[in-house]
Amino acid sequence: MMDLSRKLLAEFLGTALLLATVVGSGVMGVELANGNNAIALLANAGATAGVLYVLIALFGPISGAHFNPAVTLVMHLRGEIGRRDAMAYVLVQTIAAISGVLLAHAMFDLPLIEHSSHVRTGAAQWISEGVATFGLLLTILLGVRHRPSAIPALVASYIFAAYWFTASTSFANPAVTLARSLTQSFAGIRPDDVAGFVAAQVAGALLAFATGNLLIPRATGARVADSDPGNESI
Repeated sequence: MMDLSRKLLAEFLGTALLLATVVGSGVMGVELANGNNAIALLANAGATAGVLYVLIALFGPISGAHFNPAVTLVMHLRGEIGRRDAMAYVLVQTIAAISGVLLAHAMFDLPLIEHSSHVRTGAAQWISEGVATFGLLLTILLGVRHRPSAIPALVASYIFAAYWFTASTSFANPAVTLARSLTQSFAGIRPDDVAGFVAAQVAGALLAFATGNLLIPRATGARVADSDPGNESI
């Protein structure tokens, strides 16, 4: 249980700091860009990629540095994290993501909770989120197998690129999506659009899981026990 507690603390800190960076850099970027959205997006993408590298490098050895329910889902399906631990990860990631938004708002003297009016809906946005999440998960799955020491750089580089090549600017994370509905800043998403994004992200994650199984077959009979003895996952 103590080991799980450390993992959950790492997931909380990493996810909260990630969201504080995403929202805070969005606010700062808009303030300094004088109406130039390209500069604001560049600042947002660069800050997010930079903090991802740091957080994965620091917390990866403790919790695996998921910071993302889609990552936790795929790792559970691959038998690398048990069901109860996975559920605890997702709960903590969601609470931490919301906490990170509140922290960013506090740092910039904004209302702690806002309801975003930033419309992000439609087929192009959903396809973008599916592609963004698929690419992120495949980067992780292949990177862990072939270049584990490069995972921080691989994930950070992918997210930086995906900010620019996807129409949705690559949320690629259900907890992040929910939390960003609580900010009216550059990073926000209208609450009504959250469900469509999350559905697309789950679809992308499952496609990455299937593709990963084709490229990296799992060991036959691999199983993972939860931190609670006697409770096995898949």
